[in-house]
Amino acid sequence: MRPIPSGLFTFTQLALLGACGSAAAQSAPASSTSSPALPEVIVQERAQEIGYQPKRATTATRVDADLRDVPQAVAVVPAQVLQDTQVRNIDEALYYVSGITQANTLGGTQDALIKRGFGFNRDGSILRDGVRTVLARNLTYTTDRVEVLKGPSSIVYGTMDPGGVINMVTKKPQLEFAGQAAASASSYGGGNAQIDLTGPIGTNGLAYRLIADISNVDYWRNFGTNKQKVIAPSLAWYGSGTYVRASFEHTDYEQPFDRGTVIDTRTGKPVNTNPETRFDEAYNRTIGTSDFFTVQAQHTLNTAWKLNGTYSFNRNTYSDFQARPVAYNPVTGVLTRRPDGTRGANSQQHVAQVNLQGDVNWGGVKHQILAGFDAEDADIYRQDLIRGTNSTAFNVYNPVYGTLANSLVVDPTTSDQHALLNQQALFAQDSIRLSEQWIVQAGGRWQRYEQTAGKGRPFVVASQSDGSKFIPRVGLVWQPSKLWSVYGSYSESFNPQTSTGTVIGTLPPEEGKSWEIGTKLEMPQGITATAALYDIKKKNVVVSETVAGITTQRAVGGARSRGLELDAAGQIAKQWKLIGSYAFTDAYVTDDPQYSGNRLANVAQQQASVFATYEFARATGGGQWRTGAGVRHIGKRAGDSANSFTNDAYEVVDAFVSYDTRWNNHGLRLQFNVKNLFDKNYVSSSGSPLYVTLGESRQAVLRAVVDF
Repeated sequence: MRPIPSGLFTFTQLALLGACGSAAAQSAPASSTSSPALPEVIVQERAQEIGYQPKRATTATRVDADLRDVPQAVAVVPAQVLQDTQVRNIDEALYYVSGITQANTLGGTQDALIKRGFGFNRDGSILRDGVRTVLARNLTYTTDRVEVLKGPSSIVYGTMDPGGVINMVTKKPQLEFAGQAAASASSYGGGNAQIDLTGPIGTNGLAYRLIADISNVDYWRNFGTNKQKVIAPSLAWYGSGTYVRASFEHTDYEQPFDRGTVIDTRTGKPVNTNPETRFDEAYNRTIGTSDFFTVQAQHTLNTAWKLNGTYSFNRNTYSDFQARPVAYNPVTGVLTRRPDGTRGANSQQHVAQVNLQGDVNWGGVKHQILAGFDAEDADIYRQDLIRGTNSTAFNVYNPVYGTLANSLVVDPTTSDQHALLNQQALFAQDSIRLSEQWIVQAGGRWQRYEQTAGKGRPFVVASQSDGSKFIPRVGLVWQPSKLWSVYGSYSESFNPQTSTGTVIGTLPPEEGKSWEIGTKLEMPQGITATAALYDIKKKNVVVSETVAGITTQRAVGGARSRGLELDAAGQIAKQWKLIGSYAFTDAYVTDDPQYSGNRLANVAQQQASVFATYEFARATGGGQWRTGAGVRHIGKRAGDSANSFTNDAYEVVDAFVSYDTRWNNHGLRLQFNVKNLFDKNYVSSSGSPLYVTLGESRQAVLRAVVDF
């Protein structure tokens, strides 16, 4: 029987007591250009961006803030960018944000991103509306925009790596009726269809939103299919001083479990085979469901203070099947494989947040205050671990499928994997407007945590720790003009040491410390740009190693990442818009008897990207053409922690053209995208010489969208 997560019942009680919920992901000052008849939270949403230009964000401080006022780098991918690039997953959404590369995705089944040199799958850095999730895939058709907070974020979001957090801001119910239906077809085969409806219920401030998505697209390699069904209803009530929103999203999915290609150790490069040829079996796939339920609310106490609260429950269940590569002979081309898998995996998390938000004037000085309580209870669980028998009947240069049957043998020593994390925190921060030119931000978080992880029948504890930690953050902003600001900040992060595979016992938590200086520019109806220099030091680091197909973890001494990042987005001329970035990242191990001096895996030292669009003049009949193209460069990267091979640099070009017109008195948009225009063959990430993920080949997508 599975143990009940510690603190779960207390957790639920706290969440119910805090049911006045949080609208932190929406709270922003009203815009004078918006309709005064609309509720404040809707007006605030519409003020956050104009086309490609981001204006405000909530992720950095958990209250709405002008990007110029935040003493930390924040990058935003607006809704228009997601639409133009036809984003399908979180990786594509972040192509044009600096300092982010793909980490080991576990065969394409998990979101896995490196931020400023740090990060891995399931590292707790991905949020939805400010709530940490355990979901395998976090970006769906419900996503409206994406916000990225660079650097340590533990003061705001608790235990995590120091690279930063990525927040999916979802579409909210509106009090004006709007509807959209869309369908697309892929050159891979298959396509998808979506519907998005929102509007009022009655005349008393109640609104609904219903989003549905069904997708069935053939995999780009020689077999497999990506299937997904999403249903996401939500309700919101906009009262005179109270806002409440309840949302639920359910997803059924099936996707290939594809470890990619392997490295020829004689050359240090992927084997010379057709990139579309898979080295596993037709049963290699993950089948699962995910659920995300959230209640958020905000109550205005008076003209200065608001009470916010959130309760969220999210869950991901899956079973996977794989012919796992465990050894490769580069001379003969024989790939040794083993039929493995996981059955009955169930990860779930409860989150409760209660905070008080104030905009007050004390002694002639303006303060924006946030203080509150957070609690989380997470349980990552894998029930049955399947371990079959090794087979040498597969050759990568002459693949014959069907020779390795799926195994049903359960390994009791590796089954019942558990990682339990229970944490509570008190936090407070104050953004002090000393004058028109100077802002000081200071805050702290007291965090208590308890974690246990292990596996086996009987259960063997691999790591266990508990304790408390105080995390500070301070920042200073100088604004010599309304367009320009200069800032500096110091922030920290921490993350308990957790291992299910290898016994590491009780170790101190990983700790990160970061210094950052930068400058921001915001041109009205123009460009928002940020330049940042940072230095992050991390100690008590755990690294992953894969031997014979088994990934284990061990502690190293420390790692460091320092670099330069540039991000810009907005309108550069009347008909031109762009989003682009550049990053130089110097990330390496500083203290380890084996890996000292090694580059951190999957981190590109040089990285650059730009995507630009052009809007043609509207035709006499009212139709309008738009076109755009983008290129991204990812430099060479260490392929694993041992630096045993290097993944080459690459450049990929994407392009689109769209036409907006009227059809039957409804808005109609036809859009044609080509991803990887020149069919570049490249490695997007790797976990070991046996796990090397390939980037997708060229794909054309035709999409039609009707607004009604």
